[in-house]
Amino acid sequence: MTQEQWSAVDHYITNLLVPSDPALDGALKLSDEAGLPPHNVSPNQGKLLLLLAQIHGAKTILEIGTLGGYSTIWLARSLPVDGHLITLEANPKHAEVADTNISHAGLSDRVEIRVGLAVETLQQLATERRTFDLIFIDADKPSNPDYFTWALKLSRHGTLIIADNVVRNGAVIDAASEDPSVQGVRRFNELLANEPRVSATAIQTVGSKGYDGFALALVTSISAL
Repeated sequence: MTQEQWSAVDHYITNLLVPSDPALDGALKLSDEAGLPPHNVSPNQGKLLLLLAQIHGAKTILEIGTLGGYSTIWLARSLPVDGHLITLEANPKHAEVADTNISHAGLSDRVEIRVGLAVETLQQLATERRTFDLIFIDADKPSNPDYFTWALKLSRHGTLIIADNVVRNGAVIDAASEDPSVQGVRRFNELLANEPRVSATAIQTVGSKGYDGFALALVTSISAL
């Protein structure tokens, strides 16, 4: 198996099941023109996020890591008309691009972008006593343990927590890795394994974004959250 084949299969799946969409295609184009890094989820991964949110019946969603708003659009489209999504972005330029993309998608009434370091904006959400039905973690990986800790504080019984990029091209098994992202993901995975208030698993993936994976955690107990 090669990256070329993984990408070809993703292209095949996307052509069949994830038709071209002007708002989503435009979000990718504007993000690229603005010089944002190409770290957005793939189209079929975005569709997976939408389906998971719909299956879960999420009305309130928190996204940690906005980038250009591509995954934000997918998640926001899953919401009912009275639903609400808060997305956190540290980089003001990224947030500006995301705001434009979300507006073009007609979702500004359902999406709120909060700009600033996530550890600070998460604390503010906790102060506001916010809780969410679904939380998507896709920001700087060294901070994943902190993001998971905050996600639990912002959860209720039944909250679904999704974390992207938890396999790191297989490097996650290297305990001696000097890569801060790998160590952040390893610590995150260890927290998942030892957290009695969640039921969790992780899945390896291959595709146009390479070899990686995502974690799913369902909050099964609100004790001491």
